[in-house]
Amino acid sequence: MEHTGRRFAEFSAGVRFSCLVTRVTGRIPAQEGPARWNGQRIRYDARMMHRAPRLILAPIALAAVLLPVAAAAQPQSIRLFNGKDLSGWGHFLVDAKVPAADVWSVQDGVLVCRGEPLGYLFTNAEYTSFKLIVEWRWAPGAAARLGRTPNSGVLMRVNGEPKPKGVPRAYEAQLQAGNAGDLYGFWGMPLDGDPARRREAKGHEVLGDMVGFRKIESAEKAEGEWNTYDITFDGPSLVVLINGKKVNEATGAAVIPGRIALQSEGGEVQFRRVEIWPLGR
Repeated sequence: MEHTGRRFAEFSAGVRFSCLVTRVTGRIPAQEGPARWNGQRIRYDARMMHRAPRLILAPIALAAVLLPVAAAAQPQSIRLFNGKDLSGWGHFLVDAKVPAADVWSVQDGVLVCRGEPLGYLFTNAEYTSFKLIVEWRWAPGAAARLGRTPNSGVLMRVNGEPKPKGVPRAYEAQLQAGNAGDLYGFWGMPLDGDPARRREAKGHEVLGDMVGFRKIESAEKAEGEWNTYDITFDGPSLVVLINGKKVNEATGAAVIPGRIALQSEGGEVQFRRVEIWPLGR
């Protein structure tokens, strides 16, 4: 054991000395013969020892270049609601004489919708494919004050002129209490999914030609508690989660740009986060 340790020390010392001379003088020392280990000839090239740092640094340098590029390729989020005011939003109400401030307001960083009259807030910008996060809740006592189930919705790919009855040509992720997670296409917007959960109407006075799919299961919280909608609309595919649970999916949607909108449809609903990640396709 002592003999083996001495041989290893001699071999290691030779390699360290070669590297030291190279670093101090800038010259690669001549090798006077092959190193030996336990009687076996071991070839090592001082030039390789000199190049080793470069071989190590090369992938590090490459990573330094590629990581920022990869980060830049990731979708960047846009806060559609800034927590202060309604910058970046427009509105439509069936009663044009009612000012927007009578329906929507920002209180302590929360967007409050009174729910009357029928209409919607809409983004000035249009989006086609995206991931959308919406945090909402029904105000405590909303159902009792209204005398019926409060209703609202997250509208997507809103397109065309406003409809006089207040529901535009768009897709909807339902917010109606007890039915959050239902999906709809209004005014001829196509949608496919599980036939067992399908519902449709033709020539509806408010919704036009409508097709929808009931949620797979319920995941919303009680009135007064905050919920999170996680919506991914990627090309023709629409998938929605509520509070981390997948509650619905559909396919066959029309791939067109449109606005994001929040409905005023009956009962006080509140929003504290509306954030989007455009998918760029």
